[in-house]
Amino acid sequence: MRHPRLPPPYPPPPERSAEVRRRFAEEARSERPDLSALCLLIGAEADGSLDEAGIDAAQMELDELAGQLPYRPGGPQAWARALSRLLGERYGFSGSAVDYDRLESSLLHEVLRRRRGLPILLSVVWLEVARRAGAPVYGVALPGHFVVGFGAAEEQVLADPFDGGRVLTGTDAELLVVGATGAPLQPSMLVPAAPLDVVQRILNNIRAWAATRPERSDVGLWAVELALLLPAHPARLRYERGQLLVQRGEFVQGAEELDAYAHLIEVVDEPAARRIRQQAHSARAMLN
Repeated sequence: MRHPRLPPPYPPPPERSAEVRRRFAEEARSERPDLSALCLLIGAEADGSLDEAGIDAAQMELDELAGQLPYRPGGPQAWARALSRLLGERYGFSGSAVDYDRLESSLLHEVLRRRRGLPILLSVVWLEVARRAGAPVYGVALPGHFVVGFGAAEEQVLADPFDGGRVLTGTDAELLVVGATGAPLQPSMLVPAAPLDVVQRILNNIRAWAATRPERSDVGLWAVELALLLPAHPARLRYERGQLLVQRGEFVQGAEELDAYAHLIEVVDEPAARRIRQQAHSARAMLN
């Protein structure tokens, strides 16, 4: 629902939202989920002005950028540098600290428009452009900072789209991880991230953005509901959805969701299930 005191983007009408969610669930359950399609459907759920023409235009822009890369420039290092020159230097895709404060930084169509975004969304641009050009590319979900990788493990080259596509040395990657976690870089952190894992992390970022802005519980709710459409998701999202519904004054629906989650966990954690049923009871009492 549109709120006059809230800034754009504004969500789509219910019919459009239902169609976007149907397609999101269908794509997420397909044999080979399309990362750019899923990211653009997240954008369409966030921004009612993103229609089918806008989605097609975003896909075409990715195609056109891929067409500007040199044909088979060489090994992983050459691919990384070619992407950095095109996207980072020529087109100015990069990020800064202020981008973390904007919802648009998590929406692919806005990142393509503004050429700014969070590390993971800028990485999606790198991934989708490079993939279309035939590069051996994949996402790498370092703790606290998403980057892209080129080539097999024994010749892997990492690049940081948030820093304009700067090619990382081993020391650079180590510093990113230590800065985020205080722990050293482990080989397991460098494995390719599956498309649905990337989508889940994007939705986690949106939920985290909304959680610090109580007036944007609408954003938190649709992000949780999209995450629940993914084939694998944490059961605790049901609890989060129930809490958000209650927060938004939808007491009956929220109480039902809380009860459903309590039923789900009572076999493994009966005390927690009792506490959540009490929350459901309190939510229903708010109707009186």
